[in-house]
Amino acid sequence: MSSMSMLTASELVAAYSSRELSPVEATRASLDVIAERDTDYRAFTLVDPEVALDAARSSEERWLQGNPIGWLDGVPSSLKDLFLTQGWPTLRGSLCIDRDQAWQVDSPVTARMREHGLVLLGKTTTPELGWKAVTDSPLDGITRNPWNPALTPGGSSGGSAVALATGMGELSVGTDGGGSVRIPASFCGVVGFKPTGGRIPLYPASPFGALAHAGPMARSVDDVALLLDVLAAPDHRDPAALPPPPGTYREAVRRDVRGLRVAYSADLGYVDVDPEIAQIVVSVVAKLSEAGLTVEDADPGFTDPADAFEVLWSTGAAKWLDSFPPDSEDRVDPGLREVWARGRTYSASDYLDATAERATLGIHMGEFHTRYDLLITPTMPIKPFEVGHDVPPGSGYESWPQWTRFTYPFNLTQQPAITVPAGFTSDRLPVGLQIVGPRHSDDLVLAVARLVEEINPWPTDRPAGLRG
Repeated sequence: MSSMSMLTASELVAAYSSRELSPVEATRASLDVIAERDTDYRAFTLVDPEVALDAARSSEERWLQGNPIGWLDGVPSSLKDLFLTQGWPTLRGSLCIDRDQAWQVDSPVTARMREHGLVLLGKTTTPELGWKAVTDSPLDGITRNPWNPALTPGGSSGGSAVALATGMGELSVGTDGGGSVRIPASFCGVVGFKPTGGRIPLYPASPFGALAHAGPMARSVDDVALLLDVLAAPDHRDPAALPPPPGTYREAVRRDVRGLRVAYSADLGYVDVDPEIAQIVVSVVAKLSEAGLTVEDADPGFTDPADAFEVLWSTGAAKWLDSFPPDSEDRVDPGLREVWARGRTYSASDYLDATAERATLGIHMGEFHTRYDLLITPTMPIKPFEVGHDVPPGSGYESWPQWTRFTYPFNLTQQPAITVPAGFTSDRLPVGLQIVGPRHSDDLVLAVARLVEEINPWPTDRPAGLRG
């Protein structure tokens, strides 16, 4: 059961095609892991075995007829509880949203997953409204890191990352407004991709505006590419969505990337990085150089855009929360309540200034990428820390963006950015490497990520609680 649940989506589809496995068997294996383990980890806020098995049976029939409806037909999957899902509540980690209202709309992400035959197991946990970089909420409690349950898995797509790391499905989709796909993927040892802004349509529009992205997550880069092919289809409900990509990501991920010019920045010029993490990442960068990439040490040359991010983030949160029922203020996450109050203090002029700074940063990075095809950094400057805290205890940090400085700049610029596993610390905690490309270079970012996977294979070790 457990070995089947840790196959990649690509391996599952090959097994479906050869009739070695069926979608029903794979779905039951994932549901068994959820039933056995999720009480410990809290990766899911909702699981619907009946709906999942009905979808798996339909997929099995299509495979038996030789007529699957997509490259991922029958693959057990999940999505973060920020995406509208017909028939299931979307509570966003909050006690203030009416569970009993009619849930009749699929978001573009959900609709595309259904259209391609993916089996939806359920919805994964998020902090309230996805507001922070750890995963705990008034609704669902604390989600835990499978490599050490005393530690955070990161967030805000922590439930999705934990589900993947523990074999509770092969694929998941998260959201990333400041690193929320990449942070937990790095902390949990999986792959998380924030594509170019607009590459995956969103509906309803996020109150976080241009910061918000949807992102595929998986245990391999090939699977992320396959899932992006599904999710990148247009949807008329997002007027900012990009046109269809010119080719498929499942093919582009295998392109030859030798000779690319890559900048490696150990700290972006301003980030304090754990020395052990820095050493793990630089060792993988050296392997990329040996594999044929031209790698140079080079910082992109911008200062920390934390102030602009703060204005855009907190005003978005305040706008969203202002629509909540009048009695909500005492029921939301206390940290989110503080963000709500700060967001109300900013003026339209403050917002426009932050938007102008975002544009300036985008122009700066556009010029940087005329000299370098890609930028590589660590994904996270720190290791996972104790659950129940928004910042590492004793760190002196006051807010989550202070320990996620590698991720949120590239939400401001809307550039594609991926994290792939790079290795383990001495205490067996995963470390991620981040690859950032110019806007619209999603194919290039994926191809180099796959090269990292080839030259630096992720160990077959599994989280301690799942061995045996």
